[in-house]
Amino acid sequence: MTLRWRLYGYLMAAHLLFLAITVLLFRTQPLLMLGLEAAVLLSLVLGIRLIRRALEPLGYTRHFHDLLQDQHYAARLQHSDDKELNELVQLFNTMLGALYQERLQIGEQQGFLDRLLEATPSAVIVFDFDGCISLLNASALALPGLAQAHGQPLSAFAGDHSLLAQLDALPLGDSQLLTGADGRRYRGQRGQFYDRGFARHFLLVEELTEELESSEKATYEKLIRVLAHEVNNTVAATGSVLDSLLYYRRQLAERDSEDFSTAIHAVQRRNASLGEFIERFTRVVKMPAPELRPNAVRDVMDDILYLYREQCRSRGISIAWQRCDEVPAIAMDRQLMEQALLNIVKNAMEAVEMGAGADRHIRLVLAQETGAVRLSVIDSGNLLGEVPAHQLFTPFFTTKKGGQGIGLLFVREVLNRHGFRYRLAATAEGATSFDIWLLTVPAAP
Repeated sequence: MTLRWRLYGYLMAAHLLFLAITVLLFRTQPLLMLGLEAAVLLSLVLGIRLIRRALEPLGYTRHFHDLLQDQHYAARLQHSDDKELNELVQLFNTMLGALYQERLQIGEQQGFLDRLLEATPSAVIVFDFDGCISLLNASALALPGLAQAHGQPLSAFAGDHSLLAQLDALPLGDSQLLTGADGRRYRGQRGQFYDRGFARHFLLVEELTEELESSEKATYEKLIRVLAHEVNNTVAATGSVLDSLLYYRRQLAERDSEDFSTAIHAVQRRNASLGEFIERFTRVVKMPAPELRPNAVRDVMDDILYLYREQCRSRGISIAWQRCDEVPAIAMDRQLMEQALLNIVKNAMEAVEMGAGADRHIRLVLAQETGAVRLSVIDSGNLLGEVPAHQLFTPFFTTKKGGQGIGLLFVREVLNRHGFRYRLAATAEGATSFDIWLLTVPAAP
């Protein structure tokens, strides 16, 4: 039973008792009885009116509760004729107005935040209280492996993608330089914010590939130019001196003349080798801009296949097509791409030769995929198992004994100038795959 009905019950019981008492005066003092009954009825009516007035604020409170429950913050309570009740109504309306303004402000901030998240080039990954992904902006959806990750923990995908594994292992508050399997580099940072009093984590991932490669390129170009200038000057001067020294061999005894000539020729060969060595470095710096023309990729790879077939056969290595689809022409500079692909196949052959596996092979794949053409060179050497991904395309880094670290540098420069995406990574079958995604020539209108 509500308070209202309890009060009504009490009022009725009390007045019925008074009416019963007045009945006893009917025989002795009937006029007094009638007067008392009228007073009791008047008191009952007055009591009912007072109860209604006293309980009227409860009705406003109930209406206020309903508005809060339905989140109708723009609605207002109607004013009353009672001055004291109007103070309560004014208080409720002020609270509703404050809630409405706060909700409007939060909505505007949320809208701004949503637009900012979609517009930012940085990937934003937000987790819920259980560590599952609750929000991914457009840049985050572009990261490999995150297209279907909403509502699941990052660790569920970390095993298949090295970048996601590195992101999952990031400690709170730390910022690290990360590298994906395709050699692209990122800066990842893990932070937290509080939602309803509990901490939630988020990740910020910013791609730095172009910025870092531009900085690296400027650095190694300057270094190579300085080295080339000094070495070429030294080689030229040394070569001239050596040629002059050979003039004096006729003045020596025959036995001494032969030894003298042998020593001079050895130094000249070493001098020429030094010049060729520095020339290979300057080739990366002096690379011309690519002249793009439609080319058949299969023809280019067939030439390379025939060129290396005998070398591979003599080393016990099998080289052949594994898959070759009919693909459209590719816009590229044939000379530059041939040099890059020759480097890739040569590295694959040397990797297989250095590998310890019994199955020694190189397989070529030309596959038509959705929206792209993939060219892959797969070798059984598997020399990338212990090499960190971020070192693969680092200038002058090499895994080969006596290597100079410019092969992949040259390849990277050629592919970047063509705008081709690439990846060098170990496969699940224990092989190494160099994948290139080529851009096809648009069809004529």
